[in-house]
Order: sequence, then structure tokens, then C-alpha cells
Amino acid sequence: MYGQPALPPDFVSLPYANPEAPKGGKVVTGNVGSFDSLNPFILKGSAPWQLRYLTHESLMGRSWDEPFTLYGLLAESIETGPNREWVEFTLREEARFSDGAPVTVEDAIWSYEVLGTQGHPRYRAFWDKVETIEQTGARSLRLTFNEDDRELALIAGLRPILQKSQWQGKDFSEGTINDIPLGSAPYVVEDFEVGRHVVLKRNPDYWGRDLPLRQGVHNFDEIRIEFYGDNTVLKEAFKAKAVSYIREFNAERWQNQYDFPAVQSGEIVLSEIPHRKPSGMTGFVMNTRNAPLDDWRVRSALIHAFNFEYINDTLTGGRQPRITSYFSGSDLAMQPGPAKGPVRDLLAPFSDSLLPGTLEGYELPKGDGSKRNRRNLRRAMDLLNEAGWTVQDGLLRNAAGEAMELTVLLQQDALIQQATAIMDIYARALERLGITLTVQSTDKAQYNERQRVYDFDLTFARWSLSLSPGNEQLYYWGSKAADQPGSRNLMGMKSPAAEAMVRTMLTATTFEEFTAAVRALDRVLISGRYVIPIHSYAVGRIAHLRELRYPQDRLPIYGDGIGFLPTVWWHEAD
Repeated sequence: MYGQPALPPDFVSLPYANPEAPKGGKVVTGNVGSFDSLNPFILKGSAPWQLRYLTHESLMGRSWDEPFTLYGLLAESIETGPNREWVEFTLREEARFSDGAPVTVEDAIWSYEVLGTQGHPRYRAFWDKVETIEQTGARSLRLTFNEDDRELALIAGLRPILQKSQWQGKDFSEGTINDIPLGSAPYVVEDFEVGRHVVLKRNPDYWGRDLPLRQGVHNFDEIRIEFYGDNTVLKEAFKAKAVSYIREFNAERWQNQYDFPAVQSGEIVLSEIPHRKPSGMTGFVMNTRNAPLDDWRVRSALIHAFNFEYINDTLTGGRQPRITSYFSGSDLAMQPGPAKGPVRDLLAPFSDSLLPGTLEGYELPKGDGSKRNRRNLRRAMDLLNEAGWTVQDGLLRNAAGEAMELTVLLQQDALIQQATAIMDIYARALERLGITLTVQSTDKAQYNERQRVYDFDLTFARWSLSLSPGNEQLYYWGSKAADQPGSRNLMGMKSPAAEAMVRTMLTATTFEEFTAAVRALDRVLISGRYVIPIHSYAVGRIAHLRELRYPQDRLPIYGDGIGFLPTVWWHEAD
């Protein structure tokens, strides 16, 4: 996106992979919940999230040690116009799907079209920006764009490529559990039992085994995904070594609950993986489509009533710092105090519509650490009074006499289990303001459907943000996404300032201009009071069987994530 790629044209392997890693062995991972689909590219059904990354490939691949750079995968070469108004890919002649059929230009063009029109909503925004797509040679295709957006050439390179002939006479968006999309990646689905497990087998005939991007990665012969009803059962399965590894998101539990016999004997190893990516946003999002959450003063009051310091000390021993903004912990984060220089210049045209604190500086309210949180509750009540809410007969009511009753939608998994405990404490604090908070726990299918149609007041959400934010930000925060079922704009925000900052990011020609736009966006988001932030995950915590190894001396800047475990790990018996 800016400057030159970090790796030379003749690089041997990714910098965080071990090209000498042995192949073989099996790894068992556990998911909480269930699945009723093996197609991760459509909105219908719930598919194991791992399939997109282990069974399918795109024209280009990422190095998780380098933001904003892609390298050829299915494509052997890439060419762009002088202003990136078009991008042309030439496919590798040796590229093959798992059934041995060649990956063709026809497959690529069909994949862009079908994902853009029938695929999951996350793929459709890109397709709207494609003016034309055409074959330009025996193995080449060109996409021409209808918007000034320098990132589109990279996004095009990351779209999954599917096999057109597999779907002849079938409705792609309505596929059954047995309609498993063919891919070209190292793994294929070998076996599954609905709701119980999926077994992935490393394809011995994988076409790309000699590519530099594929040296020292995808080392396990088998990846088995087991599904469990809740996180407690999953952890017991891990203790019995029926699961090869788990991630722990609670620092207090990591400190105090991982001293069981298998850890003491060394059969299970505890690894901490640092990273340098943004905090992202984790917390309880408020649905501004619903009154009274459409009033920023009410949202601000709810944030003041959330006694983070006490909750954090109670549930994590105070070991996990709070998220302070959407890009906190990175160079892309908003700077403290008033907006200055280029950031202020970018926001100034929207000053009339910006909420208090955007230009002046905004910080999350801090409690005194005590259980009662008196000062912040007083401020919360002042804000509620300003918004027209007063306590009558022990309940907070508006001018029409309607009581404030809110529901929080939760689902059981490793993070949500902790969220339930947080909400139990929070509900008692809201009672002191006269607000009734009802926790609704549902199974995964109901949860996904209700979240898809925004049927909640509050819900637990996590946005993992990268060091290379771009077009996906419109899917997260854009006005169009706010009205689109299934989008990630869960709060329903419609902010011209936020959209303008994203578009500035997409047209920036220098890293300095890009950074200013991201910092300005960060201000708009955090001062919008859309989410009650909780703690950040500055370190990845993985408990794993001793025979699972990883390159400890060459960790990627993104730390633990999609491209780390199980991608660069391997099996090595003592």
C-alpha cells in the first residue's frame, strides 16, 4: 500500500515460519457451539470459521509480520494502473483445486461475481465498487474500479476463489450441508458429523507446497475441530488431553487455574504470545436503532454506570488493562487531549455534528475502584435527567411514564461466559439508577439470527482491528451497513464524519496522511459512546500439549491469530 514490501523477490519463507518444521501429526481444536453448514461464504447457516482460512485460497496471500502488503499465491504476477484504478492478475499455471482441476480465469471471474451478488454481505461492498471484470489473456483477468480507492487492488487479491463447475445448476446461497465448496488450499474436509466435529486432512497433492508462502506452514496431517456445548466442558476436555490446545482470555484464570497435574508434569505447556496490533474494540455494544439508546446522553450515562475498575479487579484480578479507544495500543490510536494538526483539519468540517469530546478530547470515565462507584453514578443520573429521564416510584421513567428496561443478548462461549458475570454485576449498578437490565442467553443459532436482524438493546461484541484498516471499516461503521442485515455495524451508527475519515484512509498516498485519518476516525468512534469497552487482550495466552511446537524466536507482529495457530505450528514428539 505504501513503500516497498519487506520481503525480497527471492524470499524463502515467511519470517515467522520455520521452513525446517516437520510435517505430520494431528491437532485437535475445540469450538463452542455447533454448526449446520460447511460453506463459510454465505449468510445462511453457521459454518466453522476455520474453513475460510484452511480450505480456500485467494489470488494473493498475507504476511502476518507486515501490514498492508500482499504476495502472490494463486496469482504469479500483479499489475496495477498508475492510480490503482485497475488491477490485473495472472494466475499460476500449476494452480489446482483439491480435485485436481486447474484454477482458471473463468473460476476467478465467477467467484468475484457470485460472492458479490449471492455471498455473505461482507463480500458485497467490494463488488459494488467494480466497474468491469474481464479476461485479458489465457491466464489473466483485470478488474476496473468505479471509485478512487487505493486499497481495492489489495482487497481484490484477498477474495476467495471457488470452482465454478461445482455449482452448475445449484443455488450458491442455498447450499446444503453436503454442498462443501471446493478450494485450492492445503486442507480438505475429510469427514464431519453435524454439530459434533469436522475433520480436515492435509491434501498430499496440494499444488502450492513449493511456494515460499507455504514453507514451514500447514504442517499437521490432520486438523480435527470438535464442538462443545459450553466453555466449561471444552476446558475439561482439554485437561483430559482430548483437545490439543485452548486460548485463555482471562488473566486471573491464567494465573490461578492452570496448575493442574498435566501442567505440573510438563505434559501441557503455557505459552504467552505478545503482539503489536491495535486493541480493537471488545465490550457491550448499544443498539442506537432502539430508543432510548439513540440519545448519546443515555449511552454516556450507561458507560458512566459501568464500574470497570471494580469489575476488572473482581473478575481478572486487575491484570488486564482497559481498552481506551478502538486503535489503542498502536501508533494508529488517537492521541490524548484536543485534536491537533492534520487530525483537527480532517474533523473541522464536521464540527457541528460531532459529539462532545471528539475535538476537545475524550476519555472513558474512571471509577475509584470501590463497589459503589458513587461519583460516576451521580454523573450518570445527571446525564439521564438532561435526556428527560427521572426516577419515579423507584424506576427511571421518561415524560410519558415509560420505565427504562433494557435487554442484553448473550451467547455461551469462552468470552461470553465472562460477559455474563460482568452483566450480573452491571445489572445491580443499573438498579440503583432505576434501570432494569435483563440478560437473555440463547444458543448459537438464535444468537446469530437475532444479532443479524439487530434484535437486542445491548450485546457482547468484538471488532478485531488490524494495522492496515481499510474498506472493512465501512462495513463496520458505514451508514449503508447500518441498514443491512448481518453487517458488523451492530450499533447502527450513521456518521458522515466517520465515513469521510474512512474514505480519506482509502485515498491517502502517504503513510502520514493515512495515520492522521485513522486517528481522526478513532476519535469519532470512541466519542460516539457506542460501546461500553472492557479489557484489552495485549498478550495471547495459549495452553497446549507439549508436542505442539512453534517458532518462539520469530513471532509475528500480529501475534496469535488466524495466521499463527495452527498455521505455523508443528507436531514434534519428545
